[in-house]
Amino acid sequence: MTNNLLGIHHVTAMTDDAMRNYKFFTEVLGMRLVKKTVNQDDIHTYHTFFADDIGSPGTDVTFFDFPNNPKGTPGTNSISRTGLRVPDDAAVDYYAERFNEFGVKNDGIQELFGKKVLPFQESDGQNYQLFSDEKNEGVAPGTPWKNGPVPEDKAIYGLGPVEITVSYFDDFKKMLTDVYGMKPIIEEENVTLFDVGEGGNGGQVILRKEDTTPGRQGYGQVHHVSFRVKDHEAIKEWEAKYNKLGIQHSGIVDRFYFEALYTRVGHILIEISTDGPGFMGDEPYETLGEKLSLPPFLESKRDYIESQIRPFDTTRAK
Repeated sequence: MTNNLLGIHHVTAMTDDAMRNYKFFTEVLGMRLVKKTVNQDDIHTYHTFFADDIGSPGTDVTFFDFPNNPKGTPGTNSISRTGLRVPDDAAVDYYAERFNEFGVKNDGIQELFGKKVLPFQESDGQNYQLFSDEKNEGVAPGTPWKNGPVPEDKAIYGLGPVEITVSYFDDFKKMLTDVYGMKPIIEEENVTLFDVGEGGNGGQVILRKEDTTPGRQGYGQVHHVSFRVKDHEAIKEWEAKYNKLGIQHSGIVDRFYFEALYTRVGHILIEISTDGPGFMGDEPYETLGEKLSLPPFLESKRDYIESQIRPFDTTRAK
């Protein structure tokens, strides 16, 4: 079968300030802005993509810039935390010192499922967690940003386990196993760790049970999570699978940088995305993310779009 999930593709969250978010991801976290474009479903707002050096699938955190939306609130029935991978335990130590230097709120170094982790927050309340790849096996990492502010042997180079918190734990767990083919590898009270594809930090989901107040969508919260498939043939098979199972979905959407297929499992929006074409086809490597990039079907509206969005400078000093 070509439709097996290969791992995590991307996580998309919401911000109220694209410039602050850009500075945090590039100057503090040391991830590269590989694409500055617009939300294709709302062309009045930005969609930014932060990833590894070349925008590899499985490495990007993306943001919708919704400056007029209310602040979201954490809670159950939400994607509650985004994981990021670093090469080893020493890299986690490095970021702990870096976060203290930059005043980044964090919970200190901890251990989770036998791995060294560092939970932290952006100033808008968005929750993240660094995972050490010290003894990790499974989905290969990306390539650290070569010209970033963090040494390459310490830098974030991919997505780590994504945490989902729900009140309907058993039903959601059944969907992950029966529909998406995820494999439970650690089961504890009210939490299960799943492998996706080759597994490891780049292919894992943490499912938690929590019967608290539901989270509310808004800036500072995650919008959706996407999982990888190889190509168009594979995503077509997923569309057919959804149809056969009677699962409502968006149909395949051409996002130019990849193809996407959306469905909702309870409150959680899940996307399936192709690994290609990727982010390297329409801009030179040296200046990725420095100009507003538009897919061909929006290029004719460039003047209008540029008149509507708030400009912000992403050029990097030479």
